[in-house]
Amino acid sequence: METQQRNTTPYPNIPAFLESDDREFRDTGVPSTVAIAGHPIHPILVQFPIAFLVGALLSDVAFWLTDDTFWARASYWLILGGLVGGIAAALTGILDFLRIGRVRKRTAGWAHLILNVSALVLTIINLVLRWNNPVMPILPWGLVLSVIVASLLGVSGWYGGELVYRHKISVIGNGSPESP
Repeated sequence: METQQRNTTPYPNIPAFLESDDREFRDTGVPSTVAIAGHPIHPILVQFPIAFLVGALLSDVAFWLTDDTFWARASYWLILGGLVGGIAAALTGILDFLRIGRVRKRTAGWAHLILNVSALVLTIINLVLRWNNPVMPILPWGLVLSVIVASLLGVSGWYGGELVYRHKISVIGNGSPESP
């Protein structure tokens, strides 16, 4: 595969839907507005809800395969923990979204926001379905919702990585929050 030179990005053969800007590549980056000693809080908080909600999918599949109610109860608690952790991560993420203009100027910022809000709304629906009986709603709708939520989180994580690694947002640097 041949490398083609572009004026807008230091990376070869990047699909057009990924926004790149040489100035951002050379910029020192923009620190998070929600940080302790310069370390952004959002990346710390996202680990648990992602793990819990993907774990809920795995325990839904385990219930489907074994019909063991332990897995249904595990899914319920994982979804509840994922929702609580997701709300904490969302609060720190929305603060950066609102305070750092560079995030709002990028498709990746909007996609990351919309996909995560969608995942949280579907997580609430999944939890409400299971509220009084964690076993009955798993097949098929609980499992379907868990698959959708895990998929949304995977795509959203990609866009979060775009914000950090390509656009240098929430890194240790002294760049302008509005533009490179």
